[in-house]
Amino acid sequence: MAQVRPMRADARRNYERLLKVAAEAFAEHGENASLDDIAKRAGVGSGTLYRHFPNRQALLEAAYVDRIEAIATRAGEIAKALPPGEALVEWLHELCVGTIQVRGMKVLLGSAVTDGSSAAVTACGTSMKEAASRLVEAAQREGTLRADVEPIEVLRLAHGIAIASELANGQGAYIRRYLSLLTEGLRP
Repeated sequence: MAQVRPMRADARRNYERLLKVAAEAFAEHGENASLDDIAKRAGVGSGTLYRHFPNRQALLEAAYVDRIEAIATRAGEIAKALPPGEALVEWLHELCVGTIQVRGMKVLLGSAVTDGSSAAVTACGTSMKEAASRLVEAAQREGTLRADVEPIEVLRLAHGIAIASELANGQGAYIRRYLSLLTEGLRP
């Protein structure tokens, strides 16, 4: 088995600076922020950026993995506080709000609900899919969600709601209304 060498201190600093600058750039310009500009703002060359992050998807994922994990963790916290059907709706609301508030996260969450053919999708999508599965299955057992609804379908619909709400006014003011319309249609 190959031994993984720890990152040198300067490489670790570059990595952390790149992540910080990337999160700022993605927040400011969305997922299409210039990678060359990110490298320049971090004080490193493009080669250094690509050594750490071979593509845009890898950089996006690294920049937002903590945020995505936090949203997935919230599913369990909400499930402890609310009945299953309500917990699912509340978590979907937080997911939609996060998708709109954190520019760049939309593309990651969008890729997480695709066919799952890339490694980047797997890393970011696994925790979201597991969280959705737990909430969907609990709501189905409770009888507040149709038995034929798949967790991935709920995630895809939530992604669509975030996009629709963003198109409506850019701030997510319609998320609750759209979630209400969705959940009415998903009841048994």
